[in-house]
Amino acid sequence: MVKYISKRTFYSLLSLFVIVTITFFLMRLAPGSPFAADKQVTAQIQEQLNEQYGLNDPWYVQYFNYLKNVAMFDFGESMKYKGRSTNDMIAESFPVSAALGAGSLIFAIVFGVLSGIISAMNHNKWPDYLATLLAVLGISIPSFVLAGLLQYILGSQLQLLPISGWQGPEHMILPALALGLGYMGNIAKLTRSSLLEQNTSEYVKLARAKGRKKWGIAFHHSLKNALLPVVTYLGPLTAGILTGSFVIENIFAIPGLGRHFVQSINNRDYTVIMGITVFFAIVLLLAVLIVDILYVWLDPRIQLEGDE
Repeated sequence: MVKYISKRTFYSLLSLFVIVTITFFLMRLAPGSPFAADKQVTAQIQEQLNEQYGLNDPWYVQYFNYLKNVAMFDFGESMKYKGRSTNDMIAESFPVSAALGAGSLIFAIVFGVLSGIISAMNHNKWPDYLATLLAVLGISIPSFVLAGLLQYILGSQLQLLPISGWQGPEHMILPALALGLGYMGNIAKLTRSSLLEQNTSEYVKLARAKGRKKWGIAFHHSLKNALLPVVTYLGPLTAGILTGSFVIENIFAIPGLGRHFVQSINNRDYTVIMGITVFFAIVLLLAVLIVDILYVWLDPRIQLEGDE
């Protein structure tokens, strides 16, 4: 297990290096200057700012300086907001994005697995049809469309929940629903198909022959194996929720990291764009590493390289 985790960690660090490199050169290849859009900044002041932020240095000097700073988790100063570092902006807004993402993730996993179990255990009956219909609707409708519908129906018409802002737990419900419903549908379909497959396996037939009830067999035997595809899906799920929150945060006026990312793109704030991109890459690679470890824990039959 130690060798497996070490190897996966090495691959994650290598992937992070590639992401940092690609992000750096894409920003440098982008035409124009982050200060050119400001009409109040003269050519002389632009030159001074370029010198201050090291933009006049050769590309290899900028590249190695950035690699060194990233290694120390220093993402640099914002080029648009004086006196504010990218690290401060991340520390201020990421807890909001993390809370929204965690709420959406928990909602998608809990209700997706529960819906898939109910659907599989009532195969070709009305609960199965209803759960499948809801799953297909959740997958088919984009999150930004769901956000608008939820704001209009539950917020504006029924006035049950606030439609924007971030003042309390009630403000998390609508954006978490909009962000998590589609992924809940995917998890429900994965759980249903995997559990149906497990229900036809030999060990389930043996348990039934011994007189075990179907729900007892499901929870004590087949469910753990049926959750393997769901665990595999957690990596892309985490990525989708974190990147999808950019749009949802803007729709619901949530002061999360997505707001800073969108503003930094509009402002051509290179340091903030690269800092947030690298930060999210670290979070996602860490999530994938945890998923890999969970996958092995759930299925001990998997042979780990180096442990054979």
